[in-house]
Amino acid sequence: MELSLIQKISIYALPVIFAITVHEAAHGYAAKYFGDNTADKLGRISLNPLKHIDPFGTILLPALTIMLGGILFGWAKPVPVNFAALRNPKKDMLWVAAAGPASNFVMAIFWAVMLKISVSAPEVIQMPLALMAQAGVGINIVLMVLNLLPLPPLDGGRIAVSLLPHHLAQPFAQLERYGFFILIALLFSGILGKILDPVISLVYSLIAGLV
Repeated sequence: MELSLIQKISIYALPVIFAITVHEAAHGYAAKYFGDNTADKLGRISLNPLKHIDPFGTILLPALTIMLGGILFGWAKPVPVNFAALRNPKKDMLWVAAAGPASNFVMAIFWAVMLKISVSAPEVIQMPLALMAQAGVGINIVLMVLNLLPLPPLDGGRIAVSLLPHHLAQPFAQLERYGFFILIALLFSGILGKILDPVISLVYSLIAGLV
């Protein structure tokens, strides 16, 4: 079934916005739990999408990648975290960073359940719900796997910094200033897809087994 541009936007808009919004809010909740109230004071611990939307990273770029058929790529306004304010900065950094991808995994399972429910849904909403659920599963899996790439400032990079011994963690963290450019280069060279595709397939299989 070939979808028009308007149909694609209608189906993908809600899953994209909430995948990114919940991801960022999860970082804020985790940071507060481990002692950093920065995001809370700025009103960024919120499920209100308007608090997290970046016009280019959350709307335009994901729309372009969906239309072009490539790996979904985008971002929200990062929730500010003062890692120095965490009770145990190096250790707690791991949990704050992992909270975002973990939320995407939970949302992928939610959409997988919705996909199952769509089979017995009233006919008028059956196809739209199934398509939106399929989009929700895919979007959240891609965002989870992408963010777990061990490259600062991605969540996987921060997890790696947390796990590495101090003498390796500090120089590795310095990659953050170049991380975005490295990621863009990997994306447009096609290397990013080759790295992520096998992991994405594995997570699809895992969720299929759970649901």
